[in-house]
Amino acid sequence: MHTDFEHYMASQSGLPGETIRHISSLATLRRLRKGEALHSAGDICRHKTFIVNGLLRTYHIKPDGNEHILHFSPQHTWTLDVESYDKQAPSLVNIEAVERSEVLLWAKPDFDKLLKDIPELKRFSERLIAGTIYHNRNRILTILSATPEERYADFINTHPDYLGRLPLRMVAAYLGISLKTLTRIRHAQLQREAGSMVK
Repeated sequence: MHTDFEHYMASQSGLPGETIRHISSLATLRRLRKGEALHSAGDICRHKTFIVNGLLRTYHIKPDGNEHILHFSPQHTWTLDVESYDKQAPSLVNIEAVERSEVLLWAKPDFDKLLKDIPELKRFSERLIAGTIYHNRNRILTILSATPEERYADFINTHPDYLGRLPLRMVAAYLGISLKTLTRIRHAQLQREAGSMVK
């Protein structure tokens, strides 16, 4: 029994309790240490993952060793490498715990059967996918058109609790700017805040 997940599904999906318990019964709980990999580039993504608690990141490492963080997955969200999962092909990304986390894993054959047998779960999954597409589109537009200062402002407005949970290098890798630039932006912001307090 995975109580947190069942409460989440009851509040978000409208599925009956018996159905939710059946979905929950097919999941495996896994605990991750800070920095522990859930999924590695080159492997095939074989599980649908729900984050019970903690925070995960999905990232790609360039040939020069630099990281690009595609997204963060906090408590009560889902994560996977969609392309690798759908095509059962080697992945280009890594998924790792930013902090100690607990996740639920459904093997692809089990989840595929759930989607086939439970139409409302399929509709719920489609709503989640649509939300992810919308979020990713907005993120791409921000990265392409916004200044580093605007990207940072958007980040702290959209994810106000992340700054206290993430090292600055990860924030910079997510925003697509250098750590030096992010440090400069934060320093300027702190100076502005200090100046406004004096007034």
